[in-house]
Amino acid sequence: MTSVHPVAARTDQLALEEVAEVLALAQAAGDTDGAYPLSEHVVLHLRHGGDVPAVHLLARDRDGALAGYAHLDTTDEVEGASAELVVHPLHRRHGLGRALVRAAMEVTEQSDPRGRLRLWAHGDHPSAGALALGLGFERARVLLQMRRSLFAPLPEARLPDGMALRAFRPGVDDEAWVALNARAFAGHPDQGRWTPHDLHLRMAEPWFDPDGFLLAVDERDGRLLGFHWTKVHGDLGHHQEHQHEPIGEVYVLGVDPAAHGTGLGSALTTAGLRYLRGRGLDQAMLYVDESNVRAVALYTRSGFARWSTDVSYRRLFTRSRQRQGDIA
Repeated sequence: MTSVHPVAARTDQLALEEVAEVLALAQAAGDTDGAYPLSEHVVLHLRHGGDVPAVHLLARDRDGALAGYAHLDTTDEVEGASAELVVHPLHRRHGLGRALVRAAMEVTEQSDPRGRLRLWAHGDHPSAGALALGLGFERARVLLQMRRSLFAPLPEARLPDGMALRAFRPGVDDEAWVALNARAFAGHPDQGRWTPHDLHLRMAEPWFDPDGFLLAVDERDGRLLGFHWTKVHGDLGHHQEHQHEPIGEVYVLGVDPAAHGTGLGSALTTAGLRYLRGRGLDQAMLYVDESNVRAVALYTRSGFARWSTDVSYRRLFTRSRQRQGDIA
């Protein structure tokens, strides 16, 4: 075991070789833990950069190898900063995770008088929870991963009267889809704020498949009423960071509030699952907020069951209370 240098903060974008190091570190941790430690948002930011530079926190061992990393996004003025971190399996249980979190706390206190910070623990590992709770955070949001077999029976996708199903048309449907997504997720903390830039970043990814981006439209005027955007992880023929058999995903499913109660959500769910099965996949997954009771019920009726859990922890104490010694 080699010792680790203190955490260093960066406020600009990482160099390409540093991005490769971070992704390799995340892969090593994911292979050990069974859950990838960084969200899609962070991976996209690493690969493509962002409108506002993130804060990168890095720790290296004495040989210069990357031992720990944290990504800190300070751009959300409503919810406060958000951090995701990863420590190499060979450097755990030596306080590096705690050092990364404390460094993130110090950065947030420079820009936010209340020192607000959220930590994501992908996979809900007990050690991550113990670290967050020990540093004065509380469990605030739970994101479920659910899965189902595509070998199980799937009914026909019966759309409500007056609606039709077609594939997304890149360059034609972009603006209309962003507007529909905003209506469908008006109360969602992340999804509803997507911009055309957010859409185009994902369209540029190697997994993007417009044929699997299904749109429900009004047959009379072509207005978009709902969508089921599917995704394939570990697709054959593409280089991916996933070392497992290909698996389909209900990437985003949304329905215009004007079409609620028509059965469109169930029909779109089934249509997307049938599309994934048609590609030769045998399993599908999705992510959904545990608090979204309606969506969890819909997916449960569609044959999905809970597989794993991601948790967001929110800092309880302000900077002034921390200085009084409230956090050990």
